[in-house]
Amino acid sequence: MKRSVAALLAVLMLGGANVAAAQRPRVPPPPMTIEMLQMEFVGRTGSDLVYFTGSGHGLDAAAQRTLMAQAAWLLANPAIRARIEGHADERTPRDYALAVGERRATAVRDFLVLQGVPAAQLTIISWGRERPVVAGSSEGALALNRRVKTVLMR
Repeated sequence: MKRSVAALLAVLMLGGANVAAAQRPRVPPPPMTIEMLQMEFVGRTGSDLVYFTGSGHGLDAAAQRTLMAQAAWLLANPAIRARIEGHADERTPRDYALAVGERRATAVRDFLVLQGVPAAQLTIISWGRERPVVAGSSEGALALNRRVKTVLMR
């Protein structure tokens, strides 16, 4: 009999501890930094970059696939805004590079909007040739600099 009472008390005490634990307020996880969000964005969409050929601003099939994934992520996260940054390579004059970067950023924004992303969630900017990701004038370096990057913002 003493054992059953002791067992019953143990169960009641453990149950009471579980109830107390359940009544404690849950501490929310720390908010994600914008850098963490950008990493999640890249992980879920495959890339935050799309590339262009020459001085063009047309979106090839690979760019469209990337942008469809980006659109899905942005639609699932409507509180996050994105800045669409257009870039050009160093071969073009400064003013022309700014215009090319703007056409590229506009093409990406327009594609995302066609996928359902609200235009108010997106802004565009052209950096022209001012922010190369790779220095140099080799064809490889030039190709990497002809890009649009989607940068998340709060």
